[in-house]
Amino acid sequence: MEKHITLPLTEELAKTLKAGDTVYLTGTIYTSRDAGHKRMCEALARNEKLPFDPTDATIYYVGPTPAKPGQVIGSAGPTTSGRMDAYAPTMMSVGARGMIGKGARLPEVIDAMKKYSGVYFGAIGGAGALIAKSIKKAELIAYEDLGAEALRKLYVEDMPLVVIIDSEGNNLYEEGKRAYLETAKQN
Repeated sequence: MEKHITLPLTEELAKTLKAGDTVYLTGTIYTSRDAGHKRMCEALARNEKLPFDPTDATIYYVGPTPAKPGQVIGSAGPTTSGRMDAYAPTMMSVGARGMIGKGARLPEVIDAMKKYSGVYFGAIGGAGALIAKSIKKAELIAYEDLGAEALRKLYVEDMPLVVIIDSEGNNLYEEGKRAYLETAKQN
């Protein structure tokens, strides 16, 4: 099913999304990769506040290239989500609900998604320049020393995504494999 979603990603909204849905996301998202996630989780362990309110937040796993003159941001393709698997359950425990990236997730992340009504969106790898067209504003908010991995606040309009894993743990990657194997058996 095709859905146009306006953020924030509340628990109620997350529960309406199903693995396989095509989603066009509009609203504020945050960027972070493994180095930024590590810092945020270390800050949480010290009972410090994060550089943004994680409540119902969606985090895009991206390290964008520098913007060319006249652009909001450079190429902004997803990075491999598995690098954030050690941190994702902690981030969800403090309210973050949406994750955007590419690739499979560990069972611990899927368990946390079910517990906290999280959603994992897949972005198309190799399409960073196309995805960047949906980014209308970009602001550096923390960890500038991390360069491309610094935390940014982005405003996106109709960012094209697919729900890979929904809040019930349904996994498009697994469903796709099963469907293929069933079709192969029938032929």
